[in-house]
Amino acid sequence: MTTQLDTLMEKLRGVEAEIEVELAKRREELRFHFEKRRIVFEKEVARLHRELKTRVSRYIIEANPLTVLTAPVIYSMIVPIALLDLSVMVYQAICFPVYRIPKVRRRDYLVFDRHHLAYLNVIEKFNCAYCSYANGAIAFMREVASRTEVYWCPIKHARRVLGPHPHYQGFADFGDAEGFRARIRQLEDGVKIEGVG
Repeated sequence: MTTQLDTLMEKLRGVEAEIEVELAKRREELRFHFEKRRIVFEKEVARLHRELKTRVSRYIIEANPLTVLTAPVIYSMIVPIALLDLSVMVYQAICFPVYRIPKVRRRDYLVFDRHHLAYLNVIEKFNCAYCSYANGAIAFMREVASRTEVYWCPIKHARRVLGPHPHYQGFADFGDAEGFRARIRQLEDGVKIEGVG
């Protein structure tokens, strides 16, 4: 029996496919493509990008003093993020095989490609690498946590959750005891993650 929620989720998947088509069109407009996982800009575009690069000296001179003063606070966050990232990798390596939960491929979440942009100077590229790592590591951790929740507690909350993870819609409704027990029985042969395995 297809529910209204199933119908809406199917529509969402359709919209996501449309977004991918539009992103491909945008790549064409920006005149770059992929060659064996490498990003290649058309020669004229690459030349224009190099001309638009801000020199490091000018970048530093024109920087907001408060930005410079707060930068160490931002960069210091790398320590807890890296420690948590390492802890989650160890947790997944030890526990996921026991629970028969498909492992999360970390490399799918850590994307470093902005260094190919010729209009960024070395400081901007460093900042982009930092943000790529922090956001990618946190996205990886969220996926590990969400797969853990699929195994241990696949129950929706009574209150609305902002930005729920992709597995949340498959959870039993809050207060649906039979639905929860049925969901737990489904997990006896291991967690099934859509698009994995």
